[in-house]
Amino acid sequence: MPVDDARPIWVRLVETFRLRIVSGDWPPGSRIPSVRELASGTGVNPNTVQRALAELDRSGLTSTERTSGRFVTADPGVLDRVRRELATGATDTYVTALTGLGLSLESATTLLAERWGTQGSQGDTPCSKGDTL
Repeated sequence: MPVDDARPIWVRLVETFRLRIVSGDWPPGSRIPSVRELASGTGVNPNTVQRALAELDRSGLTSTERTSGRFVTADPGVLDRVRRELATGATDTYVTALTGLGLSLESATTLLAERWGTQGSQGDTPCSKGDTL
């Protein structure tokens, strides 16, 4: 995690974990690593990791089963909602940057289509089969 980021670490962890979930790195219904494992892997205090995971529980992305651990939701509605939130944020950033450069919608759309093909994203992402965005 970048040290110069002014946002609290737990907020950055929430963002990282949300992305892992919606990208399929942590598939629906799967058990996610323990607090200790995540703390060790990120170099962050376990209490900070727990705070981030509690936020995921609160948002419905994960749920905790007392003796079994924490699991990713299998609810496609929750996953689609979060995927859309993340996509909207990325799109807003893109639009702001390109309008700031003076690009028209047509130019921006052409650029996006060109770059889409060069990034290896030919519609083969986990959400492409049922895109609801």
